[in-house]
Amino acid sequence: MTSLHRPIACLTLAFSVFSAAVSSAQDLKSVAAAIDGYRFEFACKDPMPENPKPGADGISARMTDDPATNDKFTDVRTFGGEPGKRYKVTLRVRGVVEPMMYKVGQSVGEYFYIGGVPNNATYNIYQLSISSPATHVFFNRQDKVGHRIFTIDYTATVEIEGGATLTFHGDGQNGHMITNFAKLVVPEIPPAPQPFNGQFIQLNVTDVVEVK
Repeated sequence: MTSLHRPIACLTLAFSVFSAAVSSAQDLKSVAAAIDGYRFEFACKDPMPENPKPGADGISARMTDDPATNDKFTDVRTFGGEPGKRYKVTLRVRGVVEPMMYKVGQSVGEYFYIGGVPNNATYNIYQLSISSPATHVFFNRQDKVGHRIFTIDYTATVEIEGGATLTFHGDGQNGHMITNFAKLVVPEIPPAPQPFNGQFIQLNVTDVVEVK
């Protein structure tokens, strides 16, 4: 091999290694497809007024006459990957929410809460439960509740075993919610650039790493 060919061969090998690494990362990310893009939504029943009243609450579009279904929903999905293997999944959490308090768990950052139970009977709950390793998390933790609405945009990491059951649960608790009276918008998240008429959280997977 001539000296001219050696650099070309090295570059080809380096590109192949890089391509394999990118492909491996994409394959790992695909195991979390059941979470990627999932969206909790609490829409308002009535149209958004042109000039909403600050601090206003409104009727949830999920309100029913049946206490078993009133203002709540549950979606169950299966995580990918191989049974017996554990994956560290990084989520980007974005949305427009009202505050909610939780207790006897662990606060991580300003909004993320691991374990514990709800600590108020009227404000909206956003929860993800993982069957293995058994845990559950909440996404809109605050130290106190009130007629406030705010945007969230943060990352959080959870560990999930291959084939685990994922349960996404939302509970408005009382058929009412704090409306998006400030017409807040989360950039790049539909219905941006228009405000969502209600509250939502969208989960997107940014990284997946196998736990060795």
